[in-house]
Amino acid sequence: MTQDELKALVGQAAIAYVQPGSIVGVGTGSTVNQFIEALARMPVRVAGAVSSSVQSTERLKQHGIPVLEAGEVTSLGVYVDGADEIDGAGCMIKGGGAALTREKIVADLAGKFVCIADESKKVEVLGRFPLPVEVIQMAVPQVMRRFVAMGGQPAVRPGVLTDNGHPIVDVRGLSITDPAALEREINQWPGVVCVGIFARHRASVCLLGTSGGVQTLAYDAA
Repeated sequence: MTQDELKALVGQAAIAYVQPGSIVGVGTGSTVNQFIEALARMPVRVAGAVSSSVQSTERLKQHGIPVLEAGEVTSLGVYVDGADEIDGAGCMIKGGGAALTREKIVADLAGKFVCIADESKKVEVLGRFPLPVEVIQMAVPQVMRRFVAMGGQPAVRPGVLTDNGHPIVDVRGLSITDPAALEREINQWPGVVCVGIFARHRASVCLLGTSGGVQTLAYDAA
């Protein structure tokens, strides 16, 4: 199966976690686009969605699915999103689509995080994919020096600003053996808006698209 076919497969599989008539959290990216297509085909639709990006918001509205602001809801049953990497504990690197801050905000509202990904995203140790960090412009040089000191190779993502108006620093060369500890550390650096380590908001379930079909990986509660 092609990567696009695997994405469509897991996007459809995620519908099993969506309650008809509920409000669902929707992430960002090409795999999530397939989930949105599947949402639009539900016989009994959801009442609405809270979206993590302008791109997803536009796609949801094109399908006639109402989009609510995060501040309009107090909780969500489920948040469905992709990942750039996911490890054996459900910790993820996210932010390849530059929506990491809003993704983490919506994930925080949800009782369950369903990650949808193809099998290439499953890793033993996070860090092969460059770690995205959203940073206030003034703090970029300072934050980059901190990453260099820990052995990373940071670079500003060219021509990209987040939906919040901030640059992204991508950090290569990290081996993230303790995602929760590194997430806590980077979150304390002045000027960091959000780091793309999702350990505190790790996946509850990963629907992994493989050549043999969808593999369901469930993780212990945090």
